[in-house]
Amino acid sequence: MQTIKAAVCRAFNQPLVIEDVQLANPGFGEVEVTLDAVAICHSDISFAEGAWGGHLPAVYGHEAAGVVTGLGEGVTGFAEGDTVVVTLIRACGSCPNCAGGKPTICETPYDGVKGPLSAADGEPVLQAMACGAFAEKVVVSARQIVRIPEDMGRDVACLLSCGVITGVGAAVNAAGLRAGQDVVVIGAGGVGLNAIQGARIAGARRIVAVDMTEEKLEVAREFGATDGVLATGPKPWRAAMKALGGRGADAVMVTVGAIGAYNDAPRYLGWGGKVIMIGMPHAGAMAEYEPMAASFQGHGFIGSKMGDVVIQRDIPWMIDLYQQGRLKLDELISGRWTLDQINEAIADTKTGAAKRNVILFDREAG
Repeated sequence: MQTIKAAVCRAFNQPLVIEDVQLANPGFGEVEVTLDAVAICHSDISFAEGAWGGHLPAVYGHEAAGVVTGLGEGVTGFAEGDTVVVTLIRACGSCPNCAGGKPTICETPYDGVKGPLSAADGEPVLQAMACGAFAEKVVVSARQIVRIPEDMGRDVACLLSCGVITGVGAAVNAAGLRAGQDVVVIGAGGVGLNAIQGARIAGARRIVAVDMTEEKLEVAREFGATDGVLATGPKPWRAAMKALGGRGADAVMVTVGAIGAYNDAPRYLGWGGKVIMIGMPHAGAMAEYEPMAASFQGHGFIGSKMGDVVIQRDIPWMIDLYQQGRLKLDELISGRWTLDQINEAIADTKTGAAKRNVILFDREAG
């Protein structure tokens, strides 16, 4: 057991509190990672706002990179000093979904309340999303980490833990895009930009970005969108179809957790097209669609969690793409902050203007 600093949520919709917490030593199959960087994802914000409920106090954060500094019993393939990314995908490796190559929907539950974190007085602290990375260190399953090049910037590498794999993976794995197909991406935030990159890498013919501002549509073009449509315009799906030559899209990827986006998504589809559902609305929120049209035109609706990735396979591939200059990562970072500035970084993220804000840990100063 050791004492570390963490940003703790003690009340929903209130600022996080920087305080000392206790971190247990790694158990069987677990590793300790001392973090260099963690990015702020909108999922962290939604949790901290109470959108999905959960135990408090809690430590959020799940897009992280750092160095392995401790090994539990039974861990093979890693050594202290390895540079790694830390993901929230805590896969058991043996349930039917894991065995079938779908570790992002592992069926084995993990109780983060019984995880490695506790308050100074011994009160359990939720290790949210099996990660709890708004902290100086984490203890996670060895299945959640992937080794990365030692010389790769940790601020860039941490983006691979969620936003990048979710967006790129949704295009390549969930949508199964192939060369020449047409795509609409609703939302040009962090995940949306990566869905656009994934569509470009897959060889899409046209990629139409849909968002609320011209500024974000311009950024989307820098990441590979061929066209941009303002969601605020009248019947934006008509403008998208015009950009696609008069037909609908083969795939519509919804990367925002907005019910309006889900209601409109099928309107962008062509015959035989499919909606890829990525963004997560608040619990209990309901969308509407017309079953007759979906049946008659052969539409599909596919949920995609974390891009349906296998991290040990897909993250090294994406690193290679980045090293070739084919995958943008540096350009995703909007700002760099310290742990003490995390509430400011969250507020900046909530404006919608930021792609990804990254918290950096100065381990030498700490």
